[in-house]
Amino acid sequence: MTRVAVVGYGYWGAKHVRVLSSIPGTEVTVVDLNRARRVAAQAEFPACRVTESLDDALGEVDAVVVATPVRMHGPIGLRALHAGAHVLVEKPLAASSDEAEALIATARKRGLVLMAGHTFEYHAAIWRMRELIESGGLGDIYYIDSARLNLGLYQADVNVVWDLAPHDISIANYLLRSTPREVTAWGRAHAGRGIDVAYLQLQYRDPDVSAYVHVSWLDPSKVRRATVAGSLKMATFDDLAVEERVRIHDKGVGVRGDGDESGFPLIYRHGDTLAPHVPFDEPLAVEDRHFLDCVRGIAECATPGESGLAVVRVLEAADRSIREGRTALLDVPATVAEQVARV
Repeated sequence: MTRVAVVGYGYWGAKHVRVLSSIPGTEVTVVDLNRARRVAAQAEFPACRVTESLDDALGEVDAVVVATPVRMHGPIGLRALHAGAHVLVEKPLAASSDEAEALIATARKRGLVLMAGHTFEYHAAIWRMRELIESGGLGDIYYIDSARLNLGLYQADVNVVWDLAPHDISIANYLLRSTPREVTAWGRAHAGRGIDVAYLQLQYRDPDVSAYVHVSWLDPSKVRRATVAGSLKMATFDDLAVEERVRIHDKGVGVRGDGDESGFPLIYRHGDTLAPHVPFDEPLAVEDRHFLDCVRGIAECATPGESGLAVVRVLEAADRSIREGRTALLDVPATVAEQVARV
């Protein structure tokens, strides 16, 4: 029996409790300071133990899932690691790169698993998108574009970049097996006190690709979409589609052989659109099962702390870019870049 404590019974915490409770050989404890949430958790999952005391839970579990507000990710993760528990932290890994580095160092020193909750790296459709890129089926990659829009939910402790963009940054890093070296970001607060609409440009050097990210808490339509544009074909991922989450478009532009020196695209290609079959398994369930396999020593973590640190560093760079009104450079540690490239 693997004993797991889920700290925080909010939006993501409740999902983790649901998934973990359904996995054989897993015993779940819910930790939340809010009495109403504890009552709700006990009613929904009567087989789970429920407590308000993290210290009480840490003495009786093998692993901890941290699903609290972002400001508590680092402190709670460190407490769990020092108590000898393996840790999965919901995105983003921490509220700063310093906190993320402390988590990584502590996990390494104590020989424990530290896993970043980058759920989309466990999505079969995203796996298929990377297969398309690496097989050469899309040709040379021109750019990646993603949009994550909705009306809310506004967060009290982070802006929209820290709340939504971690998904898209981790997707781009995963698809390219790389980390960006420059971030240019624009953002503004409209309805609330914090930035609620933002645009990011991530510039990668190896490969030389730009990724564009649009996130918003203030949009009438819910959008969860990513596009990879290549010289041969383009592919789209729509997480809200019931079927055909991945579509491959035989579309593009070219230059006539007798085109002028400007290289102005004069030929447009309009071919077929295909939707390959992608067997669906809930990404969070794949992620949690993988975490348990890592805890049990039968798998190597696919989204280790270094992956989480890489995303946090981009988020910090985006904040600097918005604040200073200029491109922010990233000097990514070699160990982090190597880890992201390897997984």
